[in-house]
Amino acid sequence: MTGFVKIAIDDYYSDNNWTTIINKYWMLAERVSDPRVQGWFLFDTPLPTLAMVIAYLAFVMVAGPLWMANKKPFRIQNILVAYNAGQVLLSLYMFYEHLASGWWGDYSLACQPVDYSESDKARRMLHLCWVYYFSKLSEFADTIFFVLRKKKSQITWLHLYHHALTPFEAWLLVKFIAGGHGTFSNVVNNLVHVIMYSYYMMAAMGPQYHKYLWWKKHLTTLQLVQFFMVLFHSISALLYDCGYPKLIASGLILHSTIFIVLFMNFYMHAYKKDKVKPLAVNNNNKGEGITEDTKTSEHSNGHINLNGQMCNGVNGHITNGYTNGTLCNGLTKASLHESNDVLLYESNGINNTVNGHILNYSNIEKEKTQ
Repeated sequence: MTGFVKIAIDDYYSDNNWTTIINKYWMLAERVSDPRVQGWFLFDTPLPTLAMVIAYLAFVMVAGPLWMANKKPFRIQNILVAYNAGQVLLSLYMFYEHLASGWWGDYSLACQPVDYSESDKARRMLHLCWVYYFSKLSEFADTIFFVLRKKKSQITWLHLYHHALTPFEAWLLVKFIAGGHGTFSNVVNNLVHVIMYSYYMMAAMGPQYHKYLWWKKHLTTLQLVQFFMVLFHSISALLYDCGYPKLIASGLILHSTIFIVLFMNFYMHAYKKDKVKPLAVNNNNKGEGITEDTKTSEHSNGHINLNGQMCNGVNGHITNGYTNGTLCNGLTKASLHESNDVLLYESNGINNTVNGHILNYSNIEKEKTQ
């Protein structure tokens, strides 16, 4: 660390051009990198990883939405089920391999140095970190599927920050510190991903499984617990000296803190909103109210302001977002599916009243946030 600081100070006062300075830093980095990954695919330089991240961001933020602007959303249910199932299996494999490569009794929770030897376990951990890197590239598909399905609201700052940052972290892991204390975060992350992608797989399998998805809120809580565990575990590497780089431990602390703040902000907005009081939809005040949705413009005095029209022949009342009649396009109550993950209406318009006033509601979607 001291060597890097000294070079930085010297370069600040030197007349060297940027190309010379970058080359100097890169040669220094090469001297402290893991010699076992010399010549490995994508690991001679970080430029391919940088190019892939830039291409990913360019597609999901600009090119993809422009391409989909005049297209209908793709229906890719089977692809989603297969993709999420694959991620579950991959995460299970990596979770087991992390345990078998050291965390199943050999590694110290207080402080664990990186094993750069040629032992079977050290090589196994190195190969696992390489697989972990490619798993982070594969997760670009999460956002690409949002674009293809025209779910722009799901592409949040938190989502993009996470998916753009993790490939660089995984690259540094393989290049410099393939093993040791920092891989604890991988163990926890793999376990969380097993649960998370299982949730998304069930959500994609169809409405008959949505009744089992009541635990979405707890999934976000589990993600927060993950970052707190990594935070306190990384702090221990600063308190104990086992040869693990304290600069890396400090980076893990910063990384965990940023994600705790971002996920806490998401949690507060997603689950701690003031609940809307139940609304009586019929004149006899016997109907059940609906909770506030971010795309519903107003709830007051038994009126539900919506963005569409309902057709004649819908009689009865609205209970938890369902009607006892038939929508204009022939959909019935049975075809309206509500779950913890998806609330979908596909009506062409609503007209008239249902023992109250129903105005303007169509194409409301409330979907999972990754």
